Amino acid sequence: MRTFAIGAAAAVVLAPGAALVGVAALFSPTAASSSSCMWDDPPAGSLGVSAPVPASLSAVNAHGETVALNRQQLTRAATIVAVGKSEQVPARGQLIAIMTSLTESSLRVLSNTSAYPESGSIPNDGTGGDHDSLGLFQQRPAAGWGTVEDLMDPVWSSRAFYGGPDGPNHGSPRGLLDVDGWQTLDPGAAAQAVQGSAYPDRYAVNQPVAEKVLTTLTGVSVDSDSGCSHPVGDLPASVPHGFAGALIRTAASQLGTPYVWGGGSFTGPTGGGFDCSGLVLYAAYQASAGRIRLPHYTGDQIRLGHAVAWHDKEPGDLIFFSYPGASGPHHVAIYVGGEKILQAPHTGEAVRYGTIGEFAGEVMTVRRLS
Repeated sequence: MRTFAIGAAAAVVLAPGAALVGVAALFSPTAASSSSCMWDDPPAGSLGVSAPVPASLSAVNAHGETVALNRQQLTRAATIVAVGKSEQVPARGQLIAIMTSLTESSLRVLSNTSAYPESGSIPNDGTGGDHDSLGLFQQRPAAGWGTVEDLMDPVWSSRAFYGGPDGPNHGSPRGLLDVDGWQTLDPGAAAQAVQGSAYPDRYAVNQPVAEKVLTTLTGVSVDSDSGCSHPVGDLPASVPHGFAGALIRTAASQLGTPYVWGGGSFTGPTGGGFDCSGLVLYAAYQASAGRIRLPHYTGDQIRLGHAVAWHDKEPGDLIFFSYPGASGPHHVAIYVGGEKILQAPHTGEAVRYGTIGEFAGEVMTVRRLS
């Protein structure tokens, strides 16, 4: 798998100070939304930033490539989320906005000194050169999105992208909220409806990355198909009975435990945490009252239990993820229903819920232990 570091910033600077004053308040955990939309409930409302911006984050896009983001890029994403919260944009819209900025600028405020020499003297994260576009969403002053100074302000450009009756452009050019039926469109199509790109399929590539960024910043996982969201620490509403339910509950008891390579035993975390197979072997051992003693290696765990067809998977099954062409899996997670998984992802993260979509493009194998 190739790794791409999205856009090393030419200058790591913050947005204009005046904009940051308002956004700083929105970054407060008290501004976070406590969504009432659980696993099978109606679509979620607007989300707020509820966690510190991490130093780095990596995620796999729809092409199977690892995307690496630094704190500055994640701070830009937090601004997009915070502005969406202030405008009461539903979570689905916040996700689309992050997808769009990831694709257009790699979550960077880009100057364009060829078209607008003055943009180089405005705080920025580097220099772009896409015709006469600039800023976080690569918007064009000539198309009426705003002045050069406006579009170099991540708060302004985020408000312009969202649009709506309170947007700075009042529907011309139209932002996301000005697109009829945007909430029923595929997220990539909704982004394209605003941006009018010559490459309309490129936004969907970054959807899995945007989902992980949004979850990391808000503590809420958003279902991009339905727009429904749930706090990452909550159990599914319908945990099964028997071994499968005990497996999920046992693993969920470790939510927030740090990922540690090689960590985990039959009795709990080791070295301060779990890796993916360590979490599974611990949960299986505890849920079976010591009957199931799995090896601490995904390549061995995948040989145990019995195979289950993808369309027959049930909560409590194990899903193994393999890179195309690889001889064995690199990751294992516990399926909890609704295309959601419970996992110990990788170094720098902790045990958390996630989505199958995080591993788009990989080979997935389902096994059932009981």
